[in-house]
Amino acid sequence: MTRARQDRALGLLLRDGEWVTAAALADALGVTPRSIRSYVTAANARVAPGVAVESGPQGYRAGSDAAAALRAGSEVGTPRDRLHTLVRTLLDTSDGIDVFETADALHVSPATLDADLARVRGLLGGTELTLERSASRARLRGTEGAQRRLLSKLAHDEMDAGSFDLAALRRTLGEGSVGARAFGPFKTELVARLGELGWFVNEFGIADVVMHIAIAADRTARDRPLDAVGGDGAAVAERPTQTQVAQILAELTERHLEVRLGSADLQHLATLVLTRVVAPDGPAGAASATAPSSLDPAVHEVVREVVTAAADEFLVDIVHEDFIARLALHVQNLLHRAREQAWSRNPLTRSLKSTYPMIFEVAVFIASRLQQRLGIPLPDDEIAYIAMHVGGRLERSRRADQLLTATIVCPGYYDLHELLRSSVDRSLGQAIEVVGVETRVDPDWGAIDTDLVLTTIDPPATGDRIVRIQPFLTDTDVERVQAAAGRIRRTRRLARLRAELERYFEPSAFARGLDDTAGEEGVIRTLGALLRDRGVIDADYIERTIERERLSSTAFTDALAVPHALEMTASRTAIAIGIADPSIPWGDGRVQVVALVAFSETDREAFQTVFEQFVEVFSERDSVQRIVRRGTDFNAFLDELVAVIDG
Repeated sequence: MTRARQDRALGLLLRDGEWVTAAALADALGVTPRSIRSYVTAANARVAPGVAVESGPQGYRAGSDAAAALRAGSEVGTPRDRLHTLVRTLLDTSDGIDVFETADALHVSPATLDADLARVRGLLGGTELTLERSASRARLRGTEGAQRRLLSKLAHDEMDAGSFDLAALRRTLGEGSVGARAFGPFKTELVARLGELGWFVNEFGIADVVMHIAIAADRTARDRPLDAVGGDGAAVAERPTQTQVAQILAELTERHLEVRLGSADLQHLATLVLTRVVAPDGPAGAASATAPSSLDPAVHEVVREVVTAAADEFLVDIVHEDFIARLALHVQNLLHRAREQAWSRNPLTRSLKSTYPMIFEVAVFIASRLQQRLGIPLPDDEIAYIAMHVGGRLERSRRADQLLTATIVCPGYYDLHELLRSSVDRSLGQAIEVVGVETRVDPDWGAIDTDLVLTTIDPPATGDRIVRIQPFLTDTDVERVQAAAGRIRRTRRLARLRAELERYFEPSAFARGLDDTAGEEGVIRTLGALLRDRGVIDADYIERTIERERLSSTAFTDALAVPHALEMTASRTAIAIGIADPSIPWGDGRVQVVALVAFSETDREAFQTVFEQFVEVFSERDSVQRIVRRGTDFNAFLDELVAVIDG
């Protein structure tokens, strides 16, 4: 556990890239600041005389050797390395292992190996494998496909944030594995060959497929090929490109890896390529607003209905034929992957959830309805892919709404004002819209009511919306205007948030000192009871909030969880607040603030403001610490929150 927390601390520092106090790290990990100091000492010892973690008056930050120290946490001799060695040994021996001989080979006691076998058993959930123990022998039972899924699971556990890491793959398969050979040329040529067939390649998906190819090559080299293709292989095999993709894979694996894959392996891997890596007719995933000919009409109709329901529920503009067609093609591929339990990893999952919580919430709603209609469970990484589709569609719809209006003040001299306007439109047209130009040296400043005033002469008074620029626009002018526009947008967002929060907070629904052992469901029931006692929600709403939490953790930042039900059925909108000091476990991390939000049907338009901006406030670690430390009761909590919002 200590080693895992050391790695977690290093991972947080690497991800943030900024100074972090010992107290903030301690809160994130659920330990004391003294423990953080010991973790830093241990991390630096891994790479001595290098520096894994820098120390200073502002706390700690990742040093130049932080990544190396994190990798060193998984090298030979650690429990993780021993676990992977044990799994590989079990997978390579059909008649099992002798526990005492294996313990000697790994230089551990039989009791330690028994504990490791218990950890192996814990990895087997969802793999259709079982670990059998008879006297001194232990063996794995299950199909070759199930054994490969276990290897895939180990490799994913080694890879931070789901990104492809060849070193982690080598640790999983063994340094001598044929599947761990250099994959750069293999991947490059695979992408090029698929492009020649007219397919757009999803770079997030191809890393995962390369990993499966490595596993297939390694197992085949050990005389453990697939006997037959299970799941939906036959259905996908009907695609005319299936044979072409299989031929490409056969050629590349033989040339680059010196392994000849069997027909079952090639069919299986071609299926993965077609359902995870490629989209036809360009990067949009569909050539036009109509559904691709390869799309199942039944899937297309289900997606249309689900998207329409999401648009109605969240008041978002996503009911567009091109969006529905692209998402339906993605969902059809999801069905194939679900049948083979071959989920795609997404390295952007964490950042999508914390940066675009409202978009992620729409994706969770869509995933929930797809699960009900099509019977496919969707993990967070798959939900994140849906969020990418939703975000892309909303970005197209939002651009016009984000424009700020501006007036240019530029006293007339020939066509100077027209040249300036042209420069502003060209450099800032995606951020602001010029709606007026004043050419007088004495304009009526009070009558100018646009969001921004860009002036080449000194105004009688300064203000946040007034930006002094040069008659010939410079790069510095552009940066100043962009900064002013950003401040105005943020100020408006937070002003709306402050008004909404003061309206929706329930003063009597405040709990400090959340139970560290209650778990997510226990905390939801505690906060839910406070709102239920006030007639805001009923017991069914609490159960549906728990169901939503099971779909995907609502820990949108390292400090804040926002549990809620998907449907907005509260009698009125209200927020119950729980404070945890120290932090409590939530999902895969820990949080210090839990805001149970109950939305009513009449407040749909407030959902985005409250949800997205509330998460934004709690994404800043210093602000969280201030609110948590000083928010000893509801009034103090609200005062600190408002102070943070007001900046």
